[in-house]
Amino acid sequence: MPFTTYNDLEYFQFEGFDLAVCHAIFTRKGGVSPEPWASLNMGSSVGDVKDRVHENRNRAMDALKLDPASIYDVWQVHGSEVVFAESPRNPESPHNQADVILTNKPGITLMMRFADCVPIMLHDPIRHVVGMAHAGWVGTILGTARNAVSAMNRHYGSNPKEIKVAIGPSIGPDHYEVGPDVIRKIQKTFGKASPSLIHNLNGHTFFDLWTANQMLLEQSGVSQIEVSGICTACHLDDWYSHRAEKGRTGRFGALISLGE
Repeated sequence: MPFTTYNDLEYFQFEGFDLAVCHAIFTRKGGVSPEPWASLNMGSSVGDVKDRVHENRNRAMDALKLDPASIYDVWQVHGSEVVFAESPRNPESPHNQADVILTNKPGITLMMRFADCVPIMLHDPIRHVVGMAHAGWVGTILGTARNAVSAMNRHYGSNPKEIKVAIGPSIGPDHYEVGPDVIRKIQKTFGKASPSLIHNLNGHTFFDLWTANQMLLEQSGVSQIEVSGICTACHLDDWYSHRAEKGRTGRFGALISLGE
């Protein structure tokens, strides 16, 4: 089963990653934050108290038997910039602004936070590289997933055919409504393929982020792609959803590490 329970925490794992990769995408369950962040909020920029966020993060790390001091995280800005993590981030140091983190260093835990945007996890079992990307509609249009694969190839010598990629819980094609400006950007980026990514229902237009990012990955030469198919807006008992909860919500955490 892709879901595991540890104490009161529940997390999702992909079946395609081998045991050398420690990874998880945590649901909102098992934390200490009250409403509207209840309860395992790992986002420090949504109004929750810092000490509660810190405790939630430590609980997640404990569930995976990882050292909280091993975390490397970034300030996610809905872009496509890539950061290469050579050591854990000093908590006293400012965050780099980026939406892709990559590392080939054991003992570093990459961490990102989500509430509808697409978590994209990457693993090259040959070159021993792991990575994570954050892609909402802006990141998808900018080709953040493609940038991650390109950076792995350029920086570590990864062959896209050998990279395993997983697309995590995020807002699904039945809930992600977009307006005319976004539709035009989708059409410009995806061209003839754009009709397969946009569908209309009762006068509303929806964007399929899952298929769009899978398409970008396939264009980059990646063929090993696992899609969770879990919509955050459909399952508010498990996940935070910025759209469905009208912005008054937390952020769930995603972690990946090569281990020690």
